[in-house]
Amino acid sequence: MRKSEKGIPLLNIGFGNVVSISRVIAIVAPGSSPMKRLREEAGERGKLVDATQGRKTRSIIVTDSDHVILSALQVETITQRVSSEE
Repeated sequence: MRKSEKGIPLLNIGFGNVVSISRVIAIVAPGSSPMKRLREEAGERGKLVDATQGRKTRSIIVTDSDHVILSALQVETITQRVSSEE
């Protein structure tokens, strides 16, 4: 975990991309039909952020601002990073 200049805890979601831990609501696997719909709907609304750098999506991060962030890291990896910093 890193902190921004303002001291906000940031979570590394892979390839140098970070997200504010306080904004994360859920970290989920992308395989189920509801998650595929969530991804499609976020794209239609302009709320989809692809942080996979062209790799396979292995987790979906949902934020309180209704943004959906795609990551190439496993759900377990991101969860461990969150848990180890708390």
